[in-house]
Amino acid sequence: MAATRELVIVADRDFADRHDVWRCLDAELGLELWSVTYPAEGQLDYGNSPRATPLIHGDYVYLQGAFGHLHCVELASGEIVWQRDLLADFEAELPIWGLCGSPLIAGGDLIVNPGGPAAFLAALDPGTGEIGWSTPGRIAAYASFIEATLGGQRQLVGYDKVSLGGWDVETGRRLWELKPAIPGDFNVPTPVVIGKDLVITTENNGTRLYGFNEDGTIVPEPKGRFDRLAADSSTAVVVNDRVFGVWNDLYCLAPDEELELLWRGRDRRFRDYASLIAAPGRVLITTTGGELILVDSESDAYNVVGSMQVVSDDAEVHSHPALAGTRLYVRSASSIICVNLEGEASR
Repeated sequence: MAATRELVIVADRDFADRHDVWRCLDAELGLELWSVTYPAEGQLDYGNSPRATPLIHGDYVYLQGAFGHLHCVELASGEIVWQRDLLADFEAELPIWGLCGSPLIAGGDLIVNPGGPAAFLAALDPGTGEIGWSTPGRIAAYASFIEATLGGQRQLVGYDKVSLGGWDVETGRRLWELKPAIPGDFNVPTPVVIGKDLVITTENNGTRLYGFNEDGTIVPEPKGRFDRLAADSSTAVVVNDRVFGVWNDLYCLAPDEELELLWRGRDRRFRDYASLIAAPGRVLITTTGGELILVDSESDAYNVVGSMQVVSDDAEVHSHPALAGTRLYVRSASSIICVNLEGEASR
């Protein structure tokens, strides 16, 4: 799900579970303005719906399905500008949970992650879908890529199936590779930049803080690590120079002290997946139980500022919410809820 102040883009499936359906809703009223439907047959663990967040850029929105279908669509009308089949076009293998990494605009290109042996990453022209460059590699993982300047080198940072890496934004050349001490991570949480460093967290190797050399390569030995924050799917956030992550509990870590634990919020509402959004002085957490929990990020202890139950139909919330202005859009399996963070919720 993605949103502007006027529109909300939502991924869906048809009742026969054979087609992806993307819907554009009026941000204020929830009325459907247009939809895009195309065949997307197959069977994946945890359902067949698209996993990648829609990318809104200028007048277009880029829609990527779990089976590799990529569409560039006019945001105002829903008209398809161009489309690609990432698996077929780049001879890529479908991961067991589908293609999950969200498209990214970097260096003026649309960066996608097919995971093909000759095209692990590819840079496409955002207006035409034509290939600018592609780079070889392994099958794709599940985290999204980010663009960052680390060690003075502007680079794309993300995972393949077995390692973390950095790739040159302009050419796609791989700059470095880092394999974890304990193999077998699914590599779902997205890396996070804090200052000049990088924070990553995975289920087998915990949370680690890495620095970079002057040539933009990673220093293999982590500056700090915290093994108890070993999230298998929740991405951490950084606010007030602190790292916040959920794995059974909410952890607050200080990167200046080699990932020292500042406090731990023991709360049963975090016993499953949770989505985090950072804001000045606050962390907003959406639980699978459909509750919003607002936490003080500057406190010396776990301090809940407020909470609100927004999903009450017993449907779990696994989709990351979308935020535009003061409106938060929360998606469960059966409903979409718009919450005005300065007012009341509406469905």
